[in-house]
Amino acid sequence: MFEAGGTPRAALTLQLGSYAGFVGAHWWNLQDAALCRDSEGQERKICPDVLYRAGRTLSRQETYTPRLILMDLKGSLNSLKEEGCLYGDMKRDTSVAWPGNLSTHQEDPPAKNLFLQDLSKLEGGVSSDGDFSPRALPLSKDVSQLPKQLHVSQKGHQLEGSAQVWSDYLQVRLHPRSIFMIHQYNYDGESSQLEAFGQGESLLHDSTYLEELEDRLHFYVEECDYLQGFQILCDLNNGFSGVGAKVTELLHDEYSGRGILTWGLTPIIHNVGVSWKDFYRLMNTVLGIVHLSTHSSLFCPLSLNGSLGLKPEAPVTLPYVHYDVVAAGAAVPFPMAYGQSLPDALCSYQLAVPWTPLSSCGEQKDSCCFAQSVVLRGIGKENHISNLPPGSQPKSALHVCETGEEVLGSYLHARCPGTFSTSHLLQGPCKVLPPYPQFFSALLNKQGFLLDKLPSCSMAVESIPVLTALQSSPALYSALNSLYKELHRVDVQRWASFFSAGIELYDFQEALHELRTLSQCYKTSSELDESEEEADSD
Repeated sequence: MFEAGGTPRAALTLQLGSYAGFVGAHWWNLQDAALCRDSEGQERKICPDVLYRAGRTLSRQETYTPRLILMDLKGSLNSLKEEGCLYGDMKRDTSVAWPGNLSTHQEDPPAKNLFLQDLSKLEGGVSSDGDFSPRALPLSKDVSQLPKQLHVSQKGHQLEGSAQVWSDYLQVRLHPRSIFMIHQYNYDGESSQLEAFGQGESLLHDSTYLEELEDRLHFYVEECDYLQGFQILCDLNNGFSGVGAKVTELLHDEYSGRGILTWGLTPIIHNVGVSWKDFYRLMNTVLGIVHLSTHSSLFCPLSLNGSLGLKPEAPVTLPYVHYDVVAAGAAVPFPMAYGQSLPDALCSYQLAVPWTPLSSCGEQKDSCCFAQSVVLRGIGKENHISNLPPGSQPKSALHVCETGEEVLGSYLHARCPGTFSTSHLLQGPCKVLPPYPQFFSALLNKQGFLLDKLPSCSMAVESIPVLTALQSSPALYSALNSLYKELHRVDVQRWASFFSAGIELYDFQEALHELRTLSQCYKTSSELDESEEEADSD
């Protein structure tokens, strides 16, 4: 977290894979909504310069775009152009030196969904050739110029059933150096799929792809006054786990001393029986976890699946979020009644923490961990501490705290005594404007706080309080060890095509051994005897 007022410590984000694209699209939209909140006179706690870069188009128009490199497959962009739309004045020279007759065959561009059509109208419209014309919307760092209706419009855009690719959700505009397409493989279809770790790893053995990636890295890194590191969102379940392995290795070697925060992402897995694709997914996941964690400063798997094995457990449930089934944790939204104080809200969670695990580690026996970092945002300062009248008996130790930060810190200390904890409390909520899915409970008001009863008419949720936690937890031991066991007891040579993609059987067995070693780093004394018995049986 970076508070405004000092020198920005820039971070470069890399998105690797289509699921990373979906997660990234919503994440960048949330950042864009936060820029609007800052323009409305709210106190700024986080400096957007960490994630965004200022620039100018060839027509001298100021821009403010994500510092981002994203890699995806052919066919994943739909209506989004590979070079973006900000530099639409860069016309390509289509003249040809041919004396004969010419015939032109033109293919209609993919149709935009209603959300993107409305967005284009607000931003300045579409030119005669279908290109975006950024004449009405200042895309500069001065977000106070943004048209208010662009951000506060609550027009119902239900994209969940119609969106085909991540760019159907994307609201922010990208720099021409952001999108890096892999044309060798297809986004959909049955042929030319990037489905094995070795395929992804081999891509960056190709000098064409490697040099292009290095060129884009240098472009973003060299313009930073101070680069603190990299954030990576990477698909774990397919061949992009191999791409991520080579990317993190490159960053680790070329930018030594810079932080690398990596999120390993896995979409919901429908458990309809075990097939070769499930073994591919599991092997990609194991290889991705081992290689990404080796070259990252911090690696965290993220998934709504209950587990990542061959037969995943049922997806986790979030009490006030309704989604079809289409170690971190989160409370989305943070369960707090309208007008309730933070001490009262936390006191109702003495037996269990208010967040839900999102790292596919299964149900935790308890909330204790080795270390944790917790962030709570969206609680107004007037609700940080208890509002008991003078002379009243405090309900708990939390009710005598003098600041919201002290309340949160005391709660974490009481829940996890002896655990190294850091916590941050931010007033600004997480704004969930369109096209963010409206899958929230009807018991929430517009600000995401709980109501006593159902309202007489439904209302769109515009913002929510959110609590997130990163934990180094004993739950990782059982999660990683179970992945090891599943592959240790099968003959992986049965899937020869997986290894023909570029990884040797010996290297896979070595990675499997490293996974077991990694799992033992999170073992507690109570699990020591059990693991020793397993070692004897091996």
